[in-house]
Amino acid sequence: MELMKKGENIQHKYLPEFVYGGIDGSVTTFAVVSGVMGASLAPAIVLILGFANLFADGFSMAVSDYLSMKSRNDMKTSKANAKKSAFATFVAFILIGFIPLLSFVLATITKSPHLAQNQFNYSIILTGFAFLFVGWFKGKITKRSEIKSSLQTLFIGGTAALVSFLVGYFIKMLIG
Repeated sequence: MELMKKGENIQHKYLPEFVYGGIDGSVTTFAVVSGVMGASLAPAIVLILGFANLFADGFSMAVSDYLSMKSRNDMKTSKANAKKSAFATFVAFILIGFIPLLSFVLATITKSPHLAQNQFNYSIILTGFAFLFVGWFKGKITKRSEIKSSLQTLFIGGTAALVSFLVGYFIKMLIG
């Protein structure tokens, strides 16, 4: 029983970092995908910018999380492990942030004409599922409505992607 409580506490302890890292990873990576597609640039650009964003932003978020948690610990307002917190943020960012790139990676590896032609559509679908999953997970752990939490995450991520797509499209029109 005590072991279960400890596992439950670990789940709750790093849930904010998992949710924050996962949502930001998928939102920012999909924003890159959407901006590139809005500007009608080559899918190879999606991979270059997407992976650059995935690792640089994931690292940046993990370091920021670490420094933030370390500051809280130094001020004695938190007993959480700063390294574990940063690691949870980084892992969630990379794992869930990779999802928008998955269809582009598979299209490149398999050379499938169908995937190549529909990689952005598949990215939209997969990222939508990622948003729903992270939102559902957040709702489940926090004992809130999983559906409401999922839809809220989907709406926020979808709005960010739409903004990025429109910015890419607008800039293409300005310079094109």
